[in-house]
Amino acid sequence: MSDWHSWAAIAVFVGTYALIISEKIHRVAAALGGAGLMLAIGATDDVSAFYSEDSGIDWNVIFLLAGMMMIVGVLKKTGLFEYLAIWAVKKARAQPFRVMVMLIVITALASALLDNVTTVLLIAPVTLLVCERLALPAAPFLIAEVLASNIGGTATLVGDPPNIIIASRAGLTFNDFLVHLAPLSAVLTLVLVLLCRVMFRKTFVYDEDRAAEIMELEEKEAIKNPRLLIQGLIVLALVIAGFVLHPVLHYEPSIVALLGAGLLIAVSTVETGDVLAEVEWPTLAFFAGLFIMIGGLIDTGVIEQVSDALAGAVGDNSMGGSMLLLGASGVLSGVVDNIPYVATMAPITSDLVHSLGGGSDHVMWWALALGADLGGNATAIGASANVVVLGIAERNRQPVSFWQFTKYGLIVTATTLAISALYIWLRYFALA
Repeated sequence: MSDWHSWAAIAVFVGTYALIISEKIHRVAAALGGAGLMLAIGATDDVSAFYSEDSGIDWNVIFLLAGMMMIVGVLKKTGLFEYLAIWAVKKARAQPFRVMVMLIVITALASALLDNVTTVLLIAPVTLLVCERLALPAAPFLIAEVLASNIGGTATLVGDPPNIIIASRAGLTFNDFLVHLAPLSAVLTLVLVLLCRVMFRKTFVYDEDRAAEIMELEEKEAIKNPRLLIQGLIVLALVIAGFVLHPVLHYEPSIVALLGAGLLIAVSTVETGDVLAEVEWPTLAFFAGLFIMIGGLIDTGVIEQVSDALAGAVGDNSMGGSMLLLGASGVLSGVVDNIPYVATMAPITSDLVHSLGGGSDHVMWWALALGADLGGNATAIGASANVVVLGIAERNRQPVSFWQFTKYGLIVTATTLAISALYIWLRYFALA
């Protein structure tokens, strides 16, 4: 690709990103328009956009989302989320901050076992119902759980897609992630709880009358279709097992999700059209546009040039390189999707680790993982989970704006990256 294509691709990406931030036009229209311009200027082509594994639409992500949205759509018809909402509020005794803490902890734990997108697809409907019951604004609770999902996803190999890429390239195991990143993830979850107590302090208004009403409710009465609920939970359990057994079965998560959705529709009495209506099609279109735009940056060599510059700056300084990799990954992952970013950085990081003689306990890989995973919290489009929740919120007439999310996301990202830097320094250098 020529320099002209590179600069044109950057201009298209920056212009589209500015439109998304300004919210002058809908983010889906902006992303699809930007994707169209990338194709029009020749920054990428139809083969790269639709068929390439490295720089096109990540169909695994698209179909994973579609499959899980269908499963969640069926479960919504059973009354399960109403049941969970009432149960959660009663356990928290209708205290808003306690409810938020419960949602944060549940989301973080679930995101360590599942991928964070699946987790927010399951938790977001419960959150909306909880806020409706307590007459609370949904935005702070949705934002808090998205932040928790990205933090919790750092803990394990399966928690966030970039971790899978890193594990494959570096030869790391599930236990490696558990030993090195899970303790930090637990600390960062606690820090998030404390930050939310301050950031959303005006939200925690206790309504004694509503609390009394909810405490009198019987959650079991919310279940509308017990037979469908059993079918849905069995299929969901099978899908989760498929995710966990990926190293053995070698089925991509997208295939597992689609098989689960197809099985659930086949064995239940729900109408196929009703299930498809539950899919967040605008969200999927947004992802498609975003992937094509990022693909344009990859095909023109823009991301590779940024990565090479980072590699040159690192040199043979292991600690300085780790900190630079952590910070740069945090910044860049807030702007571009962290999956193609990590895919681009993985071979460069591998070269860095090799040139430094293997590094100290794979510190470079942990810096890359933490930067990419935690950096996704910086903006409303920094991670897949963020985009999914914004789409759900908009559909339920509880919209969360780009800046409403980002002003809190930047605070959490800066804090968690600073703590991560301290953790890396202490564990791998100061106390090594």
